Amino acid sequence: MSLEDVTREKWATRIGFILAAVGSAVGLGNIWRFPFQVGQEGGAAFLVIYLLFVGLIGIPAMLVEFVVGRRSERNPINAFDRLGHGEWRFVGALGVFTGFVILAFYSVVAGWVTRYTFASLTGAYFGEPSVYFNSIAEGPAAIGFHALFMVATAVIVAAGIQRGIELAVKVMVPALLALLVGLIGYAFTLEGAAEGYQYYLSPEIGVIASNWMSILPAAAGQAFFTLSLGMGVMITYASYLGEDRNLAVDGGWIAALNTLVSILAGLVVFPVLFTIGVEPGSGGAGELFVGVGGAIAQVPGSRLVGFVFFGVVVIAALSSAISILEVLVSYAIDNYGMERKKATAVISSVVFLVGIPTAIDLDVLNLYDQITASLLLPLGVFLTVVFVGWVYPDSAEEVAKGTSKGSDGTLPTAWLWYIRIPILLVVGLVLVISAIDLYGTLTDMFL
Repeated sequence: MSLEDVTREKWATRIGFILAAVGSAVGLGNIWRFPFQVGQEGGAAFLVIYLLFVGLIGIPAMLVEFVVGRRSERNPINAFDRLGHGEWRFVGALGVFTGFVILAFYSVVAGWVTRYTFASLTGAYFGEPSVYFNSIAEGPAAIGFHALFMVATAVIVAAGIQRGIELAVKVMVPALLALLVGLIGYAFTLEGAAEGYQYYLSPEIGVIASNWMSILPAAAGQAFFTLSLGMGVMITYASYLGEDRNLAVDGGWIAALNTLVSILAGLVVFPVLFTIGVEPGSGGAGELFVGVGGAIAQVPGSRLVGFVFFGVVVIAALSSAISILEVLVSYAIDNYGMERKKATAVISSVVFLVGIPTAIDLDVLNLYDQITASLLLPLGVFLTVVFVGWVYPDSAEEVAKGTSKGSDGTLPTAWLWYIRIPILLVVGLVLVISAIDLYGTLTDMFL
């Protein structure tokens, strides 16, 4: 079956696309990864650089992926063929591979969250949070919940764009925001709220000035991770988008809502941590479970609070996981003419198998996370920006579609030169620093 014979679905509504993209961006990166990144990189200093990076780099880079996706109407690999530059398809392949690796360990972490949601009702982790986390983070139990989460993800993706993904995110994203707001109201009443807000929201200029070299790559990796950039998701989602949509406006809404969820998550997590005296960032990948889980155990209504909090995280994880799986399924449908349900079943099974090592050894999971966030995501963004900025001639024209303000070419042209030079320089710097840091990590581990 040729590419031209494939009939592709379209988003039924604009809000469906925006919520699906927000659902992709909003996930474990916002609620699991973001708090311990803030803790490890200087609190509010990290928050400032992260917000600047999202606004100045993340949104323009998102438009880059939108251009490739909508113009080609194909998955990340075939997109470059369709645009007449098949020699660049390796960039799409890198994004698909990155998303595949991320989903493999992401599902394991989501399995932990699922287990904690149910365990909250019984108070299973209340007595000894660290002991409980260590008992479920690795081994057969972790593999079992990894499988459960992958099944749930596959069921939604198998239902299709409109009846599966679009319908699911229209429920999940508003529910996520409502539950987070409720939890913020609760966290505001805790004894450590003021100290937590001080740490989280009051940056020290000296910390930013002295530590920006370490904060910048961490903020960049977090931004790319939470915005779903560099893994082919936004290319795939934009491939289902009509030409009447304003890419810049939609991208702004997606980034704004995604960033809002990260900020809201911090307003929940840090008051809780400071209430029981847990140092932010000290728990690494298990911080959400050991630190926050232990704090929840000590507050009134702990079982209900725990169930709601970890339920929120499950919703966020599921909304992101379906977007990553959709990238892989889209490739199988476009290239091999596979029926959606069959493609979903086969690919989700392979993802599950690749994720098993991360469910057996926590060090493997941490390594997967660092490689993808520190190297693969920035590299994918960098290469895509090079293509759209310097190789593909119709980029500005594609951005101008759907907006009367851009019809004269002024704003699209300004965006094009902005991504050609400033964004390439910043992302290139991030990539170099991240590669050096990763080399040091691998050297310490294996030498």
